[in-house]
Amino acid sequence: MRKNNTINVLYIDGDGPLGGASRSLYELIGGFDPNAVHPYFFTSKGTASIFYEKIAVDNISVRGMSKFDHTRYGYYRGWRWLILLREFFYFPFMIFGLIKAAHQWKQIDVIHLNEFVYILPAIIAKKIFSVPLVVHVRALAKGREGGIRSFIFNWILKHFADVVVAIDGNVRKTLPENLNVLVVNNSFSPGQERGDRRIIDIFHAIPQEKFKAGFVGNLHKSKGILEIVEAAKIIHQKNSNVHFVIAGGETARVENLKGWFLKKFGFSQNSQNEMINFIEKNNLQNCVSLTGFTMAIGDVYKNIDVLLFPSHFDAPGRPVFEAGFYSKPSIIAANNPTSDTFRDGVTGILVPEKSPNVLAEAVLYLANNPKICAAMGAEAKKLAEENFCPQRNARKILNIYRRLKSGSGEIYDL
Repeated sequence: MRKNNTINVLYIDGDGPLGGASRSLYELIGGFDPNAVHPYFFTSKGTASIFYEKIAVDNISVRGMSKFDHTRYGYYRGWRWLILLREFFYFPFMIFGLIKAAHQWKQIDVIHLNEFVYILPAIIAKKIFSVPLVVHVRALAKGREGGIRSFIFNWILKHFADVVVAIDGNVRKTLPENLNVLVVNNSFSPGQERGDRRIIDIFHAIPQEKFKAGFVGNLHKSKGILEIVEAAKIIHQKNSNVHFVIAGGETARVENLKGWFLKKFGFSQNSQNEMINFIEKNNLQNCVSLTGFTMAIGDVYKNIDVLLFPSHFDAPGRPVFEAGFYSKPSIIAANNPTSDTFRDGVTGILVPEKSPNVLAEAVLYLANNPKICAAMGAEAKKLAEENFCPQRNARKILNIYRRLKSGSGEIYDL
């Protein structure tokens, strides 16, 4: 028997690999008061699902979920329309999983969708359980330039989502002005990660006087990982005192016909082999260290001087504010990021997307100006503590759940 004030929440996350979105959800749930929420998960099989099992009351994982990608980066165009074949393939697995969930979980109070691209399974779950739906928007939406697709997608959000939550002002700007949206920043609890002796040893092997530029995340082209090693080459040719540390690994590698198809049409984002080949070809082994995948991201942030996030997403990613908690500034690629996430010249430096030369210049600038680098790091810490506090942001989401469960009207006054 659950306590009367405990809320049963069904979390839907269709992304299999562990990434920023799944870590953000994990942090959110960890910030709730004890016994405030009983989390149930409906997920795609992968490392994220295994991660969620640490906190789940129960978890149903399926082979995959159908989605409709209307993000600014991944929207359907050209050959990308072929990806819809995958969504049709996953549909029966998704339906079977939702039927199983309805059979096993008799009392769900709220459904929380972790990313808006999986709106289809969320709508079906809403119909099955007849409970309110919270839709989290974590990626930049295609926005007004999306034409009829944006119109349809915005109509769906307005008519099926009881509450829409954007993770920051950047995301909010890509949603319709007439759509009621709550901005609740993501969260991070520094110091909660388990340590990794292997990571410490990697940093101990780097001369102490070296300026360390770091990357944390999956090794995807969209994260700007290839631009980082190109910048390393440019800096290495100048015999600079800079060392690059790349912390992350590939998501699931597919070597069969499916993997060939994804690479052939440019759908695969994994770029680890391409990055390693570039490092070896240009003799960068002495100035670039690869840690592989690690959960000990705190050990990385503590030991770098600046975080690099030159992604193609046009927004500061989760590692930017994570690094901020450790007083580390960031060099990011984005156009006009909102002040709740990044402040150019204050918490770090903005560079153009896909510009390794400018990225190299920014790294060298901070390496040659340690006082400015430290001052930016101090400001990054202030910004992180101001907007990304786990307990404060968890209370905002918990208040949404409580008011949805009680049916106390619209929730746009937090």
